[in-house]
Amino acid sequence: MADDDVFIRMDAAEILQNAGFRVYEAASVNEAFAILLEAGNAIQLLFTDVQMPPGELNGFDLARRCSSDWPHIKILVSSGQIRPQPGDMPDGAVFISKPFTPEVIYERLQVLLPDGQKPEPLKVSHKSHSS
Repeated sequence: MADDDVFIRMDAAEILQNAGFRVYEAASVNEAFAILLEAGNAIQLLFTDVQMPPGELNGFDLARRCSSDWPHIKILVSSGQIRPQPGDMPDGAVFISKPFTPEVIYERLQVLLPDGQKPEPLKVSHKSHSS
């Protein structure tokens, strides 16, 4: 999960962990690249925000590079401000708008991931989230 906003990153990581995934967290594109270089062969999903300052690269750049260098990794891109234009996202990548819910992420994962990598059934959380 790559997002510069620590609270969004924590929420998304929790959603992914509840769906049965081991999660690596990155606060920047450079951190995400470092994780991919170290563990890319074992990673099955990249979930990235579009805007991640500081730096010249954004989440679209990360998604395209990931798709090129690790074609087995499925890609989920999110943003609350930017919508992808033609050529922004690699083929097969899926976009979701922020704010997102666990149900929306789960639904996209069901479509995006192959049968052997589907998420576990969504767990109901009893804690309240305030935004």
